[in-house]
Amino acid sequence: MKKKSVKPLEQKAREWLEERGVTIKDIGELVYYLQSPYHDELTLEACEHHINRVLQKREIQNAILTGIQLDILAEKKQLEEPLQDIIARDEGLYGVDEIIAFSIINVYGSIGFTNYGYIDKQKPGILKKLNDKSSGECHTFLDDIVGAIAAAASSRLAHSYEDEYIEED
Repeated sequence: MKKKSVKPLEQKAREWLEERGVTIKDIGELVYYLQSPYHDELTLEACEHHINRVLQKREIQNAILTGIQLDILAEKKQLEEPLQDIIARDEGLYGVDEIIAFSIINVYGSIGFTNYGYIDKQKPGILKKLNDKSSGECHTFLDDIVGAIAAAASSRLAHSYEDEYIEED
């Protein structure tokens, strides 16, 4: 079977994640955190497989690029007020960062919402680092995007296990 090449938009989204300090392994650890209680044989490799499939979706790529760009502009203080202050502070009532996250989790069905809500509240692994305001970096959008990618990959993984179970019957 021929390996699928990475398209330019997907490549850019992956590059921007890495430039902002987020690796596929980091997101894989979040997927493992979400799904390991339900799958005894789950591996980090399987989690990363589902992340890679999620990242192939154009909607997800667009969300990554949009959110990261807004974070960067806020870091550079290049947004107009009051938006500059709202994004730089990660204002609790702003909510647009979560709306972008919802566009990601919605791709794989309603289970993504529960996965996202749980991981957003717990903030394990890379999410804790992204939420640390002491670094001087702005991750208002990125933390929600990374959590949403993990939730979407978890949903995809859960659906794939369910599909295998149904096929065995």
